[in-house]
Amino acid sequence: MAALGWLTPRRRSATARSVLAGEASAEAARKTAQALDGTDEIDGAAGAAGTDEDAAEEAEPAEPEFPVAGDDLAAAFFDLDNTVMQGAAIFHFGRGLYKREFFHRRELARFAWQQAWFRLAGVEDPDHMQDARDSALSIVKGHKVSELMAIGEEIYDEYMAERIWPGTRALAQAHLDAGQKVWLVTAAPVETATIIARRLGLTGALGTVAESVDGIYTGRLVGEPLHGPAKAEAVRALAAAEGLDLERCAAYSDSHNDIPMLSLVGHPYAINPDTKLRKHARAHDWRLRDYRTGRKAVKVGVPAAAGVGAIAGGAAAAIALHRRRK
Repeated sequence: MAALGWLTPRRRSATARSVLAGEASAEAARKTAQALDGTDEIDGAAGAAGTDEDAAEEAEPAEPEFPVAGDDLAAAFFDLDNTVMQGAAIFHFGRGLYKREFFHRRELARFAWQQAWFRLAGVEDPDHMQDARDSALSIVKGHKVSELMAIGEEIYDEYMAERIWPGTRALAQAHLDAGQKVWLVTAAPVETATIIARRLGLTGALGTVAESVDGIYTGRLVGEPLHGPAKAEAVRALAAAEGLDLERCAAYSDSHNDIPMLSLVGHPYAINPDTKLRKHARAHDWRLRDYRTGRKAVKVGVPAAAGVGAIAGGAAAAIALHRRRK
């Protein structure tokens, strides 16, 4: 990997590995964003939940003055898991790899239990997420980056496209329509995040950077997973490189783990927030959007029963896998 091009001033403490992860992610994002020129047709990713056009019309509108059209010093940063997409991208990716015989039933059962827990709890647990990332790294070690990118495109269509929250998608589109860049910021692999960003017509993605040598994964990370403080480091580095004014930028997340990232920008939003983030957002007068409730679901064109059915289906799949192992 090329030497990192910059180190930017920080207002918050962070470990050296967080800084390295953030800088590596920002550099990777800027390189891959050049290929995301916005000319691809945006997916109707909402599936049965409704079209993006419907979501844009029915979603609760933002304040008239924001986002400000033509403000090229502003950008928007969106967390992925449970903010833009229901569930965790890394779990859906693992499911797709199992289908392609990258690993065996034992590993799939672990992925299924982790995903069921994530959907039921609705929050990010560092131990669960770390276990999932360790599993993914061991699975992809020795494989070509290009191979995983091609497979990732297929997995998006199979498991991710129909799980995009229409309401959040409409928020992202509002920034794009205002002429602003929109970035995903996620602990998922940067390759997976980049695919999702491209398919949604976004600018690019900041994600966890897995080390590769001559296009082959080594099974190690550059720095650490892009989680918590590392996300803030990545956003700060990208903003410095892009010449953005963070006070004019927006950030969106569901998790209290992303408070460092949300605190960087002038327009923080809590989307489908966990309990800790909801409490923090209310205390600091941050904007809130929740697309999980029946009332909000109707507004964005999502059947109220859809969320319950998805949770029940995920739990049932996990239980079935567990029984098969006995």
